[in-house]
Amino acid sequence: MMPAAWPYLGLDVAALLAGGWRPTPIHEVILKVHQRCNLACTYCYVYQHPDQSWRERPAVMPPEVFTAVTHRLGRHVRGHDLRRVRVVLHGGEPMLLGAGRLGRLAAGLRAAVPETCTVRVGMQTNGVLLDEPALRELRRHDITVAVSVDGVAADHDRYRVTHAGRGTFTAVSRALELLARPAYREGFGGLLCTVAPDTDPAGCYRRLRDFQPPAIDFLLPHANWSAPPPRPDGDPTAYGRWLIEAFDAWYDDPDPVPVRLFESVVDLILGGASRSEQVGLSPAPILVVESDGAIEQIDALKSTYPGACATGLNVDRDDLDAALTHPGVVARQIGTAALAEACLDCPLHRVCGGGHYAHRYRPGTGFRNPSVYCADLRLFIEHVRGRVRADTRDLVGATTGMVTA
Repeated sequence: MMPAAWPYLGLDVAALLAGGWRPTPIHEVILKVHQRCNLACTYCYVYQHPDQSWRERPAVMPPEVFTAVTHRLGRHVRGHDLRRVRVVLHGGEPMLLGAGRLGRLAAGLRAAVPETCTVRVGMQTNGVLLDEPALRELRRHDITVAVSVDGVAADHDRYRVTHAGRGTFTAVSRALELLARPAYREGFGGLLCTVAPDTDPAGCYRRLRDFQPPAIDFLLPHANWSAPPPRPDGDPTAYGRWLIEAFDAWYDDPDPVPVRLFESVVDLILGGASRSEQVGLSPAPILVVESDGAIEQIDALKSTYPGACATGLNVDRDDLDAALTHPGVVARQIGTAALAEACLDCPLHRVCGGGHYAHRYRPGTGFRNPSVYCADLRLFIEHVRGRVRADTRDLVGATTGMVTA
């Protein structure tokens, strides 16, 4: 159900097209291959937030839906002459499908596109079901594995628990130790960690680094103006302060692991582009396909209101191209035109980019608002800018021999 609010009211897609704007083709598809999960994480946007559409969908993506997905993906790749696409096997928990079936899905996806296009297949997992036989099968099919883990054991076990309420850090640690081995390391995609402001940021970064991942990403919990994030002691910038401490631990690390959010903010400050949907103004060429074939927007929108992800499209009858002019998809591809006036007045708006799209939602006005994390992002970005400026001044001074103020 689309609310009477932006972008469904106020965004004139026809006028954008008439003015010369063109959508960016889809380069990433998230496949919801399994709708159930073996964990009950306290902050999960799929099961713990307003949209409960998972209950009405097939627990497992049926073969005929997957066949339709491969057909639509192949048509999209050919129609836009794409040379690289990414498909993420997602859930729920995709490992409930079994590594063998996941491997067959990967093979089917690659067979559906021309040889001129590389299909990178990844999987996002909680890691609990990963063992050596599973990793061998995933490597055989060139499926990279990203694992969700929330820092040190005590913190992880508060949030990422089984349905019986038991922590999962020990099981996840075993999986990560396997992924770090030479036999499987090439298939290690990285770690995702959700920020919790009442935890130790530097300790969290160091614990994640010790797992030897190729990359880390820190995610702000999905929240919005109708359901704001919890703030310990009422601190209006608790998340920003957490990010600052984690950033400093990373920035001062003599051998840091790449952190996507941090690198993106630094790149944006230096005039580059973002690789994170949390910051910056880069177009978001991403769609989700649910287990019933529904073509949807990013599933983080499930944290806002029931039906927020819906486009009304389905792979059974619609090409992926049909989503490119959907107002919700367009809104994430038009840069500053999607930002609130208050954001445009801020000198940091090209770095912040308004924050994550889902975090801007406010009932009545929709998604054209500052982020519910606006104060946090401003504090964090200003800190990063200060550190980068200080280092670039020192670098210029060392190179030219000039004294810098």
